[in-house]
Amino acid sequence: MTDATPTPSGPTRCGLVAVVGAPNAGKSTLVNALVGQKVAIVSPKAQTTRVRLMGIAIEGQSQILLVDTPGIFDPKRRLDRAMVAAAWGGTEDADVIALVIDAKTGLTKRVQPLVDTLAKRAEPKIVILNKVDVTPKEKLLATAQALQEQLSPEDILFVSASSGDGIPQLKTLLAKRVAEGPWHFPEDQVSDATDRMLAAEVTREQLYLQLHAELPYACAVETEKYEERGDGSVAIHQQILVERDSQKAIILGARGVRLKEIGSRARTELMTVLDRKKVHLFLHVKVKPDWEEDRGLYREIGLDWVD
Repeated sequence: MTDATPTPSGPTRCGLVAVVGAPNAGKSTLVNALVGQKVAIVSPKAQTTRVRLMGIAIEGQSQILLVDTPGIFDPKRRLDRAMVAAAWGGTEDADVIALVIDAKTGLTKRVQPLVDTLAKRAEPKIVILNKVDVTPKEKLLATAQALQEQLSPEDILFVSASSGDGIPQLKTLLAKRVAEGPWHFPEDQVSDATDRMLAAEVTREQLYLQLHAELPYACAVETEKYEERGDGSVAIHQQILVERDSQKAIILGARGVRLKEIGSRARTELMTVLDRKKVHLFLHVKVKPDWEEDRGLYREIGLDWVD
């Protein structure tokens, strides 16, 4: 990373785009596609994103600050309330609110309250209908028409974040939407997340990817120690917190085989994300029934405490 923010020749633009939507709309995949590399974790499981992370995309003279927010849903637990608060907090001071809709499912009971709330907001809004490659054309057009009538967005775009269809056009549009002004970050910075936070997110992603059919949401990853070594490698010690012994057994697997595989894949991913030739990852599973009531953990994973 460079020490100073470069100043491209000619006038520049820089602004905040809040990416919101219901769980599993594809927000994180979309942000990663716009940035051009992975900055947010992705899994088939809904509500994977817990914290508000910023991905930084560059298009021409524009620096686009993409806030990837947790999916907005009806919160039941303290963690849920903190996630939803982070999502709405991510829309504050946004130049544009980008509502991402899973085009295949359309205006569901989860999506409609979000649309109704956004309709009352004064910020410019665009609608991004995602997963259009697996959506019948008739359903796609009907959803677009309904959203136009209910939300009156500045634009409606059809994209597939997973295949990349429509992403260049979306990026060009966002580059024009952000305000004129200097860039806020160096040209080679792609996220505002700390390495400690990214490390925890990568491990949590592997938990979801490898155990998504077996492991409930009641787990968290805490980076206890992040140590830079003289040879350029990094040593990361993490705790995987679960509520019950049965959940610990699922993560460990027979003779610890599953935990080793989780660690192996997370280690490989971290080498790319952290740009390291070697990562030493040490994982420990701990049963902590009340981890959702730990204020310190909320700070560690980047969430505000919500009463």
